[in-house]
Amino acid sequence: MAAHNDGRIYPDEMPLHSVSAGAAVVREDGRLLVIKRRDNGEWVLPGGVVELDEDPRDTVRREVLEETGVEVEPELLTGVYKNMRRKVVSLVFRCKPIRGEAHETDEAAGVAWFTLAEITTHMAEPFAIRLLDATAGGDPKVRIHDGQRLFSNAD
Repeated sequence: MAAHNDGRIYPDEMPLHSVSAGAAVVREDGRLLVIKRRDNGEWVLPGGVVELDEDPRDTVRREVLEETGVEVEPELLTGVYKNMRRKVVSLVFRCKPIRGEAHETDEAAGVAWFTLAEITTHMAEPFAIRLLDATAGGDPKVRIHDGQRLFSNAD
């Protein structure tokens, strides 16, 4: 990306990123809602791409319902995660479940409520850390990864 003589970078030359929003849905007993993706068999938190005209919190509500059958209410932004390989920036919100029973869907081959220990043993590091960050409290975390490993463990 080159700057022009006037020093500006024009919109058609801006780097492109996809933005997604994920849900760290925490039950009263501390278990967290996760899905097993149909396309790759990986356990991840529910979520998806933020539409151009959509508030990321609405993305979370929509995606969690579509993927799990559970209605949620986003409460707090807990982290920002950038996948350098795929050029995706993900916003993660801690959510509380409102109603609905978790079940498999067209997008999720499995839906479960994991403990923190199950998260660390069944999920890839960049996805497990999102849920661990959401339960740790404190300021939102900023983390960078390549889809499999974190590049840095602290913001």
